[in-house]
Amino acid sequence: MQIATWNINSLTVRLPQVLDWLAANPVDAVGLQELKLVDEKFPFEALKEIGYHAAAFGQKTYNGVAILSRTPLRDVVRNIPGHSDEQARVIAATLDTPEGPMRLVNCYFVNGQEPGSEKFAYKLQWLAALHRWIAEEMQAHPRLVLVGDFNVAPEDRDSYDPVGLKDTIHHTVEERAHFQALLTLGLTDAYRMFEQPEKSYSWWDYRMLGFQKNRGLRIDHILVSEALRNSVKACTIDRAPRKNPQPSDHAPVVVTLA
Repeated sequence: MQIATWNINSLTVRLPQVLDWLAANPVDAVGLQELKLVDEKFPFEALKEIGYHAAAFGQKTYNGVAILSRTPLRDVVRNIPGHSDEQARVIAATLDTPEGPMRLVNCYFVNGQEPGSEKFAYKLQWLAALHRWIAEEMQAHPRLVLVGDFNVAPEDRDSYDPVGLKDTIHHTVEERAHFQALLTLGLTDAYRMFEQPEKSYSWWDYRMLGFQKNRGLRIDHILVSEALRNSVKACTIDRAPRKNPQPSDHAPVVVTLA
C-alpha cells in the first residue's frame, strides 16, 4: 500500500499534472494541500474517472486540503475539532484496508511568516491545537498516518543552509519543538526510517534557480503511528514533478507499507 502527500499549489493550475502523476504512480491514497479553490470547483468527476474517491475542504484563493483514495472514505472531519479557525487546513478520513481501518490525517500547516509576527503566534497556537487533537485521534485510531506540508524543517540536515537560516521561519526552536512533540505521541517520521541521500528536500523556491541549485527544504512529511511502523518498507521524495513546466514548488512524498 502506498500513501502520498503533495502540496500542489493550486489544483486549478495543476490538475493535469496531478492526473498524470497518479496515472504513473497509482498510489492508494494521497493528501493534497493548497488547493486554492472552493469545494464547488473541486474536480470530483475527473478523479472518479481515474478511480479515486475524494473528500475536499476548499477555500477561495488560499489553503484548501483534500484526500484522494482508491477505496471509499468515511468519518470525514474538516479542521481541528474544538479549535476555531477560518482557514481550510485539515481534513481527516478513515480508509478500510485489508489489514483494518486506517486513519489518514492531511494538513496544510500554518506558514507563520516570521518569528515574532502575529502569523507566527497563530502558527504556534494552531500547532498546539493540532497536538491535542492528534493525541485524541491516536487513542481512537491506533493505525494512523499524518501527512502534509508541515512548514517545518525538523533538523539542520533538512535545510540547504541551516547556519544562514538559523532561527528563521521553518527553522525556529519553537517550530521544531512542536514537530518533536508529535513524535513523542508515538509517531515516526517515515522518511528518516531509512538511509537517504544527503541534501534531500521536498520544496524549492521558484526564485534564484532554487530547484536547479538544490536550495531546498524538507518540509513535507509523512508520520506513521507505532501500530504501522513495522509495515513501513520505503519512503521517498519524487523530484520528477518539480521538473514539469509550471510545477508546484513542492514534490510528492510517498510511503510504502507492506
